[in-house]
Amino acid sequence: MSLSSISGRRRRLNKTQKLSVAGISAMAVAALSFSLVPANADPKPEAATPVSAAPAVFTSVAGTPQAKAVQASIIEQHSTAEKLVKAADLAKAKKAAAVAKAKAAKAAEAAKAEAKAKAAARVKAEATAAKRTETQAASRSEVRTPVYANNLDGWISQALDIMRAHGIPGSYNGLHRNIMRESTGNPNAVNGWDVNAQNGTPSCGLLQVIQPTFNAYHVPGTSSNIYDPVANITAAANYAADKYGSIDNVNSAY
Repeated sequence: MSLSSISGRRRRLNKTQKLSVAGISAMAVAALSFSLVPANADPKPEAATPVSAAPAVFTSVAGTPQAKAVQASIIEQHSTAEKLVKAADLAKAKKAAAVAKAKAAKAAEAAKAEAKAKAAARVKAEATAAKRTETQAASRSEVRTPVYANNLDGWISQALDIMRAHGIPGSYNGLHRNIMRESTGNPNAVNGWDVNAQNGTPSCGLLQVIQPTFNAYHVPGTSSNIYDPVANITAAANYAADKYGSIDNVNSAY
């Protein structure tokens, strides 16, 4: 490992680690200074002696046990500091990941709540639209309910609508032709001279129906009064359909 790399990483050490490295460096300097003394130097100075022409032999600084110990200590300290830095980075990364996870969960919950609110709003809107459609349909139905005139044309038209609803055949022309022959369009007409009258059951109404026939062929939903124009027409048409196939097939007394 190069000294520049060690120096670069040393900048990230904390105060305690910096003091430890400083102490180790001081020890290294002392050890290096001690190692520079010649191995055969005499600890007690004596009188100067002639300098030998041969150079003094010194122990190699790099190879001394002290230098090796200092280098090993520095490497160990650096490794410990690096581990601490890595641990701090890992803790920081874990914290950041936890924060990100919390944000993601919050965003997901918010999205879920928003989707739920939108779904509820959509259901409400659909219910409102359905109710509006139903109301509009009811209004259109009321508008489309026909208003029949209180005259022969209106009575025949209303009777035909009721006949269609009950599957009773007949046409406007067939009804009108027989009504004009039987009563000339008078809903209160009564025949007091024919055989039915002689038997006590006179023919009555627009289509000259006797009471027993009216009761037997009365169409539900119409008046029970034999003189009611619509009730009289529908009952007579119902009887004619049973006996002749349709009121259209009747061209004389029936």
